[in-house]
Amino acid sequence: MQTKRKQDISPITELKKRLTEVSHMSSILRLLGWDQNIYMPKKGDDLRSASASHLSGIIHRMFINIDSDGLLTKLKKQVDDKKIKGKDAIVVEETWRSFERERKLPEDFVKELVEVTSKAQGVWAEARKKNDFALFLPWLTKIVNLKRKEAELVGFLESPYDALIDFNEPGMTTSEASKILVDLKDFLVPFIQNNKSFKKKINTAKVFGKFPISKQIAFNEMVIAKIGFDMEAGRLDVTTHPFAEGLHPHDVRLATRYRENDILYSLSSTIHEAGHGIYEQGLPVEHFGNPLGESISLGIHESQSRMWENIIGKSKSFWKHFYPELQKEFPIPFKKLSLDNFLEIINKVEHSFIRTEADEVTYNLHIILRFEIEKDLIEGKIEPKDLPKIWKEKVKEYFGIDVPTDTLGVLQDVHWSAGLFGYFPTYTFGNLYSAQFFAKMKKDISDIEKQISKGKFGEINKWLRKNIHSHGKTYKAGELVKKVTGEDLNSSYFIEYLKKKYK
Repeated sequence: MQTKRKQDISPITELKKRLTEVSHMSSILRLLGWDQNIYMPKKGDDLRSASASHLSGIIHRMFINIDSDGLLTKLKKQVDDKKIKGKDAIVVEETWRSFERERKLPEDFVKELVEVTSKAQGVWAEARKKNDFALFLPWLTKIVNLKRKEAELVGFLESPYDALIDFNEPGMTTSEASKILVDLKDFLVPFIQNNKSFKKKINTAKVFGKFPISKQIAFNEMVIAKIGFDMEAGRLDVTTHPFAEGLHPHDVRLATRYRENDILYSLSSTIHEAGHGIYEQGLPVEHFGNPLGESISLGIHESQSRMWENIIGKSKSFWKHFYPELQKEFPIPFKKLSLDNFLEIINKVEHSFIRTEADEVTYNLHIILRFEIEKDLIEGKIEPKDLPKIWKEKVKEYFGIDVPTDTLGVLQDVHWSAGLFGYFPTYTFGNLYSAQFFAKMKKDISDIEKQISKGKFGEINKWLRKNIHSHGKTYKAGELVKKVTGEDLNSSYFIEYLKKKYK
């Protein structure tokens, strides 16, 4: 009877079944990573790293084995012969794309990379706290060498960085990314230098006060629930570096950080991560485990978080609704601070050391700096030991400020300790996508500003779910932008958004 049932299952159904099994294991691995950043005791680092390494090896083996009997190969041939079309063809093609990459990576390499990066994140956190780059350097050197090896194993046409950026933004090359970032940089540098409004002195200390962390958490949860994050399908926790982790559309974990004297420090990053979370919750549950239930790219993912954090979350319409709530919960200092003064402060543009605290105008210069450094690292033009010096030189060139410590410089981001090379450029892609998407959304929802000012976000989330979230990987990022906006991705919408807002 069991043999008959197995024979009755179509090949594409069998593939989806195998992919779902892999996804369940991957969710467990992500849960281990979430716990490592939230609850795990310090002495658990070694065991957790070994566990994560072991599990990653199993997942790698499971994924490679989906074609152990030639199932995927046969399905790929049927797609090539046009015998399989539509959504099933997308499942096969996207699975084949991942399979082709994954089978080039030996299991021992995969396990080593996971174990090294898992241990390195604890060392990075300690080095950041102690302002001790030398403590982190041996681990960073190991990771860079492993990522160079990964690029060699996967293969590339021009730059080894191609193999890494393509993993995060499928189809993107180093040369294409460089052009996008250089074009934006050519606009940003003179725009920042020549805009007199950026030189206006604004007393940001007016928003400082004494804000109990428990009250901040309650306020943050209220805000993200109101904009559309389902707290019954997710949660918000405390961490060193804000992040979002989607285990399933019904289980999405957000984490943010707090300062007792500055509620906006956590609120901005919380709204940002909620944007990621809303996307994860909006992915089609019925396709969990296969490409139709997965996000398209990190750039598209970032477009959701940056849209909520900046375009919506720092707008006057948004705060017309939420500012009275903020004044009610934290009368000191906000009761005596006008809405216009408050908006001026949260939208202030100034050069700063920390990427995650940067304004939306200078933020992309932080990304360009990191892109240039990690590209040169992977291409072997520079070595990890040179990073503090190079970092300080670039910050001086782009921002005109001197970096006083490595904690405020090269040690500030978790990405490199986690092996996330090729990730940073997607932040800027996200800014460009978000402006282009929002411009179209404003045309489709004529009274969008009025709705936001009344705290009504249902139409916005309905639009995002219909046009972006529900598609999974049905389209490549560039195809989706063209489908939704009628144009290829370009920086003009983001540039016009900045010009209009900061004129």
